[in-house]
Amino acid sequence: MEQLQAFLTRAEAMLARLEPLLPPARPEPDWSAKAFRWQRQGMAGWLEAVAEPHAPELERLTHIDAQRAQLLRNTRQFVKGRPANNVLLTGARGTGKSSLVKALLPEFAAKGLRLIEVDKAQLGDLNRIVELVAGRKERFILFCDDLSFEQGDDAYKALKTALDGGLARRVDNVLVYATSNRRHLMPEKMSENREGWVQDGEIHPGEAIEEKVSLSDRFGLWLSFYPFDQDAYLAAATEWLAHFGLKLDAEAEKAALHWSHLRGSRSGRVAWQFACDWAGRSAKERKALL
Repeated sequence: MEQLQAFLTRAEAMLARLEPLLPPARPEPDWSAKAFRWQRQGMAGWLEAVAEPHAPELERLTHIDAQRAQLLRNTRQFVKGRPANNVLLTGARGTGKSSLVKALLPEFAAKGLRLIEVDKAQLGDLNRIVELVAGRKERFILFCDDLSFEQGDDAYKALKTALDGGLARRVDNVLVYATSNRRHLMPEKMSENREGWVQDGEIHPGEAIEEKVSLSDRFGLWLSFYPFDQDAYLAAATEWLAHFGLKLDAEAEKAALHWSHLRGSRSGRVAWQFACDWAGRSAKERKALL
């Protein structure tokens, strides 16, 4: 008995030392949630429900009417069970790419749409996520925000497999929506242009460029976003001030332009940041700025 007790004591001590190194038990997803984040610890991964997802109002997103219409049409097809495409939203920073994807949730959540945010570092788990949600009645968008890959980064290969389905058939209730400042998601170097070759008067790109284009080509729908001019910036500022119950009067317009000059940028994001600052000031503080 003494030997058994000594063994149990040693085993308990060993388990206490090993327990912090072991992955936690994978919790069952809360399928009543409308948005999720994929979380990872050690070898374990799980869907964590987002209690209050950030969902901008679609009508507040200005000067992206064409992009909004195409994304809404594609998503509408998806939630109705019709064929739809994976989407790549690329272009200037702060122009509403991420906000447009997030704004889909209140628009289509009642029809079964769900968002799953997947960080670039977790792209290797895409197949596990797809297996987890395959066969469910909900329609899932895997949202990869601000996506780009550096030289020698192999994470893009997992994304290529998820987009095309690999050997297994692509599941019908999952799409990938990704945003990036790079059209082809990967850095493009001048030296790679010298790898091209000419045959019968036609220019053929080199292998490095072909590899990079092959990733973005797997997105069936490309949406491009462009820098705001002054009128577009002021229109965005008008919308975001209205969100706080304010108007873009002469004083606010002057302050909005000054704000953009200080930032060295005009975009929907900069307009939102100005509106937050302006709405947070008292009337006396606003006048002191002018």
